[in-house]
Amino acid sequence: MNKKGSVAIYGIMLALTIIVLALALAPAGKTFISSTMNSTTGDTLGMDCGNTSISTFDRAACTVTDFSLFYFFGGLIFIAGVIVTGRIVFS
Repeated sequence: MNKKGSVAIYGIMLALTIIVLALALAPAGKTFISSTMNSTTGDTLGMDCGNTSISTFDRAACTVTDFSLFYFFGGLIFIAGVIVTGRIVFS
């Protein structure tokens, strides 16, 4: 095999590893974010995002927390795509 083919296969393997990692961590991230946005129960501290009388700063924190699942795991999948295209195009 030539060097370009080996690099392309390595890039695809690395990207698939990142995609599998992102998909494996997504349910745990969803659970963590859901417990963070709920009200405080027992030992778990929450922001109580369902409450309408919270301050503007808490509401902004709830919005950012809600989007963090998409940003983090979407970013991981985007990085995997960049690795595939970078290894194939620039090798």
